[in-house]
Amino acid sequence: MKRELDGLVIQMHSAGVTYSDAVRQFKRRYILEVLAHHKGNQCKAAEELGMHRNTLSRTLAELDMDTVQIRNGMRRPPVSERPRVQNMIPGINRGASGIR
Repeated sequence: MKRELDGLVIQMHSAGVTYSDAVRQFKRRYILEVLAHHKGNQCKAAEELGMHRNTLSRTLAELDMDTVQIRNGMRRPPVSERPRVQNMIPGINRGASGIR
């Protein structure tokens, strides 16, 4: 992992990414990963990150991360938006006798 991080730092420095932008991007990505692990639950994510839930909420706002979009991205779509599996697999719509 250290080698990968070193390579990333070298690439970012070579590309002219500023320190503040690099830290900001790291925070965004790291927090997003922890939130995804906890399915958008900010209380559990904050606990793992070692911060208070209000601090996490404030940090998300500072990083311009839309908490509603994060939560919605963690949820399954409503039934009306899910693909109907039976229509996607040929032959599934047949009755018990196998005749259409």
